[in-house]
Amino acid sequence: MLVAGAAFAQDAPDVAAVEDDGVRWFNAEGVPTFKIEADGTIDWPTFSGYRRYHAECHVCHGPDGEGSTYAPALKDSVMRMDYYDFTGVVASGRQVVNAADNQVMPAFGTNPNVMCYLDDIWTYLRARGADAVPRGRPAKRAEKSEAYAEAEKLCMEQ
Repeated sequence: MLVAGAAFAQDAPDVAAVEDDGVRWFNAEGVPTFKIEADGTIDWPTFSGYRRYHAECHVCHGPDGEGSTYAPALKDSVMRMDYYDFTGVVASGRQVVNAADNQVMPAFGTNPNVMCYLDDIWTYLRARGADAVPRGRPAKRAEKSEAYAEAEKLCMEQ
């Protein structure tokens, strides 16, 4: 049993925040991740991800990434899925239709309300999947940085 637990821990996704570029946090592989302070304050992009997820994604995927009868629990999917695959599915969509399945994820690649905040949505869902953020609106959040506001403005103006 200990060996199985060790294997699982080794396969656990890397969510540790090691570098901040002024806009968001990244793990050792350069993939966006969340940062939670000792007092429970979450970084702004993860809070933004909470807001954007509930504005664009929860209708199908359920509140807090928990899933629904209609679509899978994204808080679980992102813990098994590569960041780049996640980005591709959101941008291009996915369709699985056969005798046993009927899943259609629409493409959001032209929707700036999703694509400009895709990293935020990713970090929020990873925080949920790692049980680092409980269900509901996060109680404490960092303020939006000037660098984040500028990056957001540039993306939305494209």
